[in-house]
Amino acid sequence: MKENQSTNYPALYTLVVVFFFWGFIAAGNSVFIPFCKNYFQLDQFQSQLIDFAFYSAYYLGALLLFIFSTISGKDLVGKWGYKRSIIYGLLFSALGATAMIIAVEVNVYIGMLIGLFIVALGFSLQQTAANPFAVLLGDPKTGASRVNLGGAINSFGTTIGPLVIGFALFGTFEPISDGEIANLPLDKVVYLYVIVGLLFVLAAGLFHFSKKVPPGINNEPMEPANKAKNTLIVMTILLLLMFVPVFLSYKSETSIMVENLHTQLANTTDQLEITQLNAKIKELIHPLELTRMAWLVGALLSIVCGLLFAYTRANKNQEGWGAMKYPQLVLGMLALFIYVGIEVGIGSNLGELLKLDEFGNLQSSEITPYVSIYWGGMMIGRWAGAISAFQFKTATKKLLLLIVPIVAFALIIGVNSLAGFDMSHLIFFFICVLVQIGAFFLSKEKPARTLIIFGGLGLLAMTIGLFTSGMVAIYAFLTGGLACSIMWGSIFSLSIVGLGKYTEQGSAFLVMMILGGAIIPPLQGKLADIIGIHNSYILPVIGFCYIIFFAVIVRKFLKDQGINIDEIESESSH
Repeated sequence: MKENQSTNYPALYTLVVVFFFWGFIAAGNSVFIPFCKNYFQLDQFQSQLIDFAFYSAYYLGALLLFIFSTISGKDLVGKWGYKRSIIYGLLFSALGATAMIIAVEVNVYIGMLIGLFIVALGFSLQQTAANPFAVLLGDPKTGASRVNLGGAINSFGTTIGPLVIGFALFGTFEPISDGEIANLPLDKVVYLYVIVGLLFVLAAGLFHFSKKVPPGINNEPMEPANKAKNTLIVMTILLLLMFVPVFLSYKSETSIMVENLHTQLANTTDQLEITQLNAKIKELIHPLELTRMAWLVGALLSIVCGLLFAYTRANKNQEGWGAMKYPQLVLGMLALFIYVGIEVGIGSNLGELLKLDEFGNLQSSEITPYVSIYWGGMMIGRWAGAISAFQFKTATKKLLLLIVPIVAFALIIGVNSLAGFDMSHLIFFFICVLVQIGAFFLSKEKPARTLIIFGGLGLLAMTIGLFTSGMVAIYAFLTGGLACSIMWGSIFSLSIVGLGKYTEQGSAFLVMMILGGAIIPPLQGKLADIIGIHNSYILPVIGFCYIIFFAVIVRKFLKDQGINIDEIESESSH
């Protein structure tokens, strides 16, 4: 594509809609999780399988593309072309929407998980092609602006998603009790996914029939990385082996006994019998939950140890590792895995946290504005972070860093207020937004420094949340969204710098680490089943500690490679 070529706006607007729905569906899961927990009578771990299905699809999609590309010697998405790859992805997501409609109609939870998995599998293919495709839709010099526009719209989707999906699930913006959820009709969910599915098909049609959209074919040879491929395959097999016993345990003899005891408990009013039944349930369930937790920790260690194995082996012999021979990439993969996991985990477990007496004793139908504020915090940070992609004067940038977050926060409050929610008790979250603005000024657009400061903000917020309750703790946990908002871009840029011809392969490896959203939230859910939902937020504390560690250690790796870290430009779009 020639420089100064005018932007293909019809294709760009269509692509932006795709970006919107990635965020729309992903953030909407945070409302879908507490709804399904009450509707299908699930424990916290089982409800978190929504995240497991959704984010594991991203990982498996990216992994399969990498394996096929390695075998063929050519990038499969590049061979198809970015245009055709996005069309395939949209149609696959439309198929997932159809599966979701069928599952909702027959009221089968596993069917809904399969539907979400297929939708996200399509998203995986779309995301692999979308960013480079956005660059192709106009002058390469303004490509970053188009990518940042997509990221900003994606974040707007994360703010709107909880509101729309909450209305589709509960049928109203008015509070309803959790006990009433099991009797709710799901016709609006069907309508929602009919509309979403049709939009996917419409977007695919617009791409297919537009003659102005370039095919975006790339026939560059794929860099070999057999050792990396084998390691990822082994990690995936181990991961599945760890989750299978957890799933099977819900059909075990002990689990069935516990279920029967719960049925007896629901049908008795005798206080002595209630006490005896509760004691028996506790006696049976505690060792079962510990066993499940052990397997889930094993799943986490499969990823962590797999990446550390790649790191140590590649240090001894770089041949066959491809992009994984670079330590900043491997440790960056782990950082991205943890970042996505804690970002999703904080939001997805928020609904259960707000049910506690000390957190407001809210019903599932009342959590929507809190979820919207949390994911809206991501939007605030990304909109502010996107300012650096434009060639503004220093004074203008500083002014925009003050104005943009305030406008974004006002938009979030306004949208929720229009939906009928009382936002008066969340207005003071503006103070946390001001803290984030201060963090941006301290960061000075340097990715390592940014990661340390925002990682520190997240660590401080989670610690305050753990040791307090009420609105102070709620504000602290919601601040997690503000802290996470710029981490994707910072981790990504630090991880791929200096990779040279392995940059594209390294990017693919990093995208796979969206897997963190599939592993860490269910792990936190099971931890919540054992030690309580409030105490389970110790996991994000540990996660932020590693992210800060990565930001510090990556300086050494890059310095050893002769790279000046302060010259790296950070991109803040997801």
